[in-house]
Amino acid sequence: MRKIVVEKNNKKVVNYIKSKFNNVPESAIYKALRQKDIRVNDKKISENISLELGDEITIYIKDEILYGSSLTLKKQAIIYDDENIVILNKPQGILVQGTKNDIGLDQLINRYFHTDSIVPCHRLDRNTSGIIIFAKNAESEEIILKLIKNHEISKHYSCLVYGHPKQKTATLKAYLFKDRKNNRVIISEEKKKGYVEIVTKYTVINTYSDNTSLLNVELITGKTHQIRAHLAYIGYPIIGDGKYGINEVNKKFGKTWQELESYKICFNNAYGKLEYLKGKTFTLGIH
Repeated sequence: MRKIVVEKNNKKVVNYIKSKFNNVPESAIYKALRQKDIRVNDKKISENISLELGDEITIYIKDEILYGSSLTLKKQAIIYDDENIVILNKPQGILVQGTKNDIGLDQLINRYFHTDSIVPCHRLDRNTSGIIIFAKNAESEEIILKLIKNHEISKHYSCLVYGHPKQKTATLKAYLFKDRKNNRVIISEEKKKGYVEIVTKYTVINTYSDNTSLLNVELITGKTHQIRAHLAYIGYPIIGDGKYGINEVNKKFGKTWQELESYKICFNNAYGKLEYLKGKTFTLGIH
């Protein structure tokens, strides 16, 4: 599933989708229309209607069809590679681990290296971009999973939020419940049954005149949607976040994907066959 916001008036939905996804066959778009797998402003459509500025199109077409042969791992996405691990810059809009209906980054990296043994060591949300670690063998995977569990690998994110936080730096503590049925999480100040503790640290990097702020966020704990939900809970939602953000704000900025990126990973410790990684930092630069 993909969402896009219309940037020009008076263009037919088929032509607009074709302009955004160059490799999708026109026949696939018409088939999706017939099956009502395309929505405009959350309303199912079956005709090739005209669009208006600001309309939101939701497309239920498999990635393999939507992107065609262009959905491949680019060499420039590889940040670091050796015999044990590979570190990638994950693009927005792709799952880390693929499903029956959606191709994932794990499939693309195994296809790139002509193997089937490379596995992800942690996750990023589909629409979150940035650094992610993959292991090339079972021993490396075990070590990295243990380092992450023991908080010996620190993960830093940059994000653009709506509002100017009063505290320039803060360590936030709360409790999180994962609502699997609705694929979202709930934050609470009090511990309740089924809730787990979360800790999120942020520092304001810059503030802007359009009432947005650039934050550096460090995940002390790493739970599903933690950054997105925790920042929204304290009143500073991430721009473009359709699940925890503010729809009117997202439309104002023309963003349909959250402005959140994993930009730095630090190996504060490492041992065994990965001992050579101790003290190393991999970064994309904050922006």
